[in-house]
Amino acid sequence: MAEFHPIMWVYQLIQWILDSLLSPSPPRPNATLSRPRIAIIGAGLTGVSAAAHCVGHGFDVTIFEAGGPENLGGIWSRVNNTSGLQIHSIMYRFHPSVHWTRGYPDRKQIVSQITQLWKRYALDERTKFKTRVTSVVQDKQGRWIINDPSNGRFDGVMAAVGTCGEPKMPHIPGQEKFKGDIIHSSRLDGKSSKGKKVLVIGGGASAVEALEFVVHTDAAETNVLARSDKWIIPRNPLVDIVLALNIFGEETIFSWIPESLLRLFFYRDLKDLAPTKKGIFTDTPMVSCPTQIDQRHKVTDMMEVNSDIFQMIRSGKAKWLRGDIISFTETGIKYNHRATGVPKNGPGHEIVVEGDMVIMATGYQRPSLSFLPDDVFQDPYQPPNWYLQTFPPEHMSICANNCTYLNAIGTVGNYHIGIYTRLLLMFLVDPLTRPQEYWMKRWIDMTRLLKSKAPGGAFDFFTYAELIYWFVFCVAINPFRWKWAVFVFFGIGTTMPLKVVQKEDRIRNGLGMRQSFA
Repeated sequence: MAEFHPIMWVYQLIQWILDSLLSPSPPRPNATLSRPRIAIIGAGLTGVSAAAHCVGHGFDVTIFEAGGPENLGGIWSRVNNTSGLQIHSIMYRFHPSVHWTRGYPDRKQIVSQITQLWKRYALDERTKFKTRVTSVVQDKQGRWIINDPSNGRFDGVMAAVGTCGEPKMPHIPGQEKFKGDIIHSSRLDGKSSKGKKVLVIGGGASAVEALEFVVHTDAAETNVLARSDKWIIPRNPLVDIVLALNIFGEETIFSWIPESLLRLFFYRDLKDLAPTKKGIFTDTPMVSCPTQIDQRHKVTDMMEVNSDIFQMIRSGKAKWLRGDIISFTETGIKYNHRATGVPKNGPGHEIVVEGDMVIMATGYQRPSLSFLPDDVFQDPYQPPNWYLQTFPPEHMSICANNCTYLNAIGTVGNYHIGIYTRLLLMFLVDPLTRPQEYWMKRWIDMTRLLKSKAPGGAFDFFTYAELIYWFVFCVAINPFRWKWAVFVFFGIGTTMPLKVVQKEDRIRNGLGMRQSFA
C-alpha cells in the first residue's frame, strides 16, 4: 500500500481545484471552431499549451512543427532521461489541467503531461509535423500566410519556438588532442563517469544537469570550469517565490538583503563562490541539484532544501573554478584561474586541470525568429524590446510567447503562457482593445526609462512579479479591455465580453468601420 503524504495530498487537491475551475473544455469531436484562426509555430510546451487554450475557448489553430512526432514537447523531447525541473513544479503549471505527481518531475513525466494535453484538446488533427516555417507574410487583407497559401490564412501568429535549439558546441583550441570523451550535457544518456575525473565547462543550468549526471554515475572527481559568476540558490519553491516577488525587475536598494542571506545561510564557508560585482536581479540564477532522483515520489522531493553542489565541494568530490579556458591538452584543459572579483579575461594563474571526460555545459543555440516579417527587427524596437516583451509594435497580431526573454527569476512554464495567448485573442476579437503601434512603442520607452539603471537593459532581465505588473497595466490602461479582465487572467467568461463586442460591431458597422470576429 502506498504511503500517505499529507503535503503531497494537499498539492494534488490544489491541482484538481485549479483544473476544475480554470481548464477550458476540450472541443467536441468534429467541432467547427471559429475565427480568429491562429497559426502556432512550434509544438513544444509553449506551443501545445497556447493551442490548447485557443481551441478550448472555441478558436481554430494550426500547429507547425519542424520536426516529426518524436519532437512533440520541444526541448524536453531531446534532453537526457535523467533531466528534470530545476524549479518546483508548482511554478511549472503550463496549463491548468496539468497534474504533477512530484515536486521535481523528470523529463518523462514532463513529456507525458505535454502529450496528454495535446491529445486531450484534439491537437493531433491540428498539427503539421515536418513543416519548417521559413516565412510569415501578410496578404492584402492583412491575414497571415505561413510559407505559402496552401497552408491556409491566419488572423494571428503565435511564435513558440522557445529559446533552446540545437546543442551549442564551441570549438576550443587543441580539442582534437584530448584523449578522453567530449560530450554535450544534453547527450549523456547511456554514458558513465564512474571512477573518472570529469571536467564540466560552463556554469549555468546545463552545468546543473552535468552535476546530476556525475553524482548519479559516481565520478571520482569533478571540476566545474565557469567563465562568469552566477548566483546559486537552493532548490526550494519558497526561495524562488520570494525572489520572484521583486516587482521592479532589477537591483534595488534592498537587494543586499537576499544576497546577504544567501551568503550567510546557503554559501556559508564558501562565500568566495558568490558573485561580488553582479547582483542577483541581473541574471538567471543557478539552482542547486539533488543527489538522486526520488523514484518513490517521496514528500521530501517537494520540501527538501538541496545544497548538494556545495556538499560536493566541501567533501572534496568537486571544485568550482572561476576563469578562462585557454586550450585543451592531451589529458585535460589549460586554464587561466582567476581570483574572486577579477573580470573575464583578466589576470590569473595559468594551470592545467586534469580530466578523463569533458562535459560541455555550454547550453543551446537560440532558435531564430527570422521567419517573421523584416519590419519587426528594426532598431530600437527589436526583440526583446517589444510590447510586453512578446508583441512587436508593428504587428499586434503576432505574439512571440516564451521566445524573446534572456534572463529571469520565476518560470517560463507557468500561467503567463495562457495570459499571453488570451491577450492575443482579445486583440483579434475586439478592435477597441487593440494597441496602436505608437502606444506600444511608448510603453517600451516608459519601461526603458523606469529601468534605465538596469545593467543589461530594461528587457534583459525580469521577475515574475514584474511580468504580472505588465499584464495588469496592459488591461487597466484601456477601459475597453476591462470587460475582458477575468478572461485574460483566468480564462473564464467569454460570453459576456463577446456580446458586448457584437453590440459594438453593430455600431461600427453603421459607421463603416471594420468589424471583429465575434
